[in-house]
Amino acid sequence: MPGLDLTQLMIGLILAAVTASLGYLGKALSRSGVIAAFFLGSILFGLGGIAWAILLLAFFIPSSLLSVLFKSRKMPAEAGYEKSSRRDAWQVVANGGLAGLCAVAHWAFPGSLLPWLAASAALAAASADTWATELGVLSHKNPVIIFSDRKVERGTSGAISLEGEVAALLGSGFIALASTLLFSAGSYSNLAVLPGALPITVILSGFIGCQVDSILGATLQAIYFCPSCKKETEKHPFHTCGTQTQRLRGVRWMNNDWVNFACTLSAALVGVILSVLI
Repeated sequence: MPGLDLTQLMIGLILAAVTASLGYLGKALSRSGVIAAFFLGSILFGLGGIAWAILLLAFFIPSSLLSVLFKSRKMPAEAGYEKSSRRDAWQVVANGGLAGLCAVAHWAFPGSLLPWLAASAALAAASADTWATELGVLSHKNPVIIFSDRKVERGTSGAISLEGEVAALLGSGFIALASTLLFSAGSYSNLAVLPGALPITVILSGFIGCQVDSILGATLQAIYFCPSCKKETEKHPFHTCGTQTQRLRGVRWMNNDWVNFACTLSAALVGVILSVLI
């Protein structure tokens, strides 16, 4: 087991504190989200180093910016979301927790490529899901439930659109690009990797993870109904209007955070499998 680099760890704590604070001031994080982001950032910065820190920021910064763009146009769709665009602790863990575990694995096994690949795939899926959600709701046409032609309102869990799928590919591709550039410039560059294998693996894994998110959203995620507004919603026990919601379908404990975690976990697993096949 390698020893801890105390200097790097201290720098990581400082950078994590600054990043989390800016996230709070920029209204991208709630108070609980700040605490979770601080611990997550400390792990990635302190144990992984600068490359892991930049990879995390490559997900966090664009995703946070997209959440505040075209806010007025997104309001009708966001009314049904379980949570606001300010990420709380559970959202931080659901989207980035797996990358934190991968950073610990990297620290324990610094010669292995798998932790970096799995973390990149997980963040690519989180990025793909966020980009698809934030940009897909801007579509002029109503989306359809995945694997069907049933049209639903914008913001419905499990719904996809052409614009959303393109945005998912772009979000996944952005992390794949960052991962590849950091890989080439960092300590992994001496490992034998086929040209193009890393970005292809990360893009595919991230996009597949995003589809897993949509499938779970359409099947197992707990969805409720507001009898006052006559609308489906993720919110429980009360809708935005204040009316108590009733469970319509899905598993009671399978909320959006668990769906997001499954999204990143599936992407990491697909990334590891593809690394063996490609």
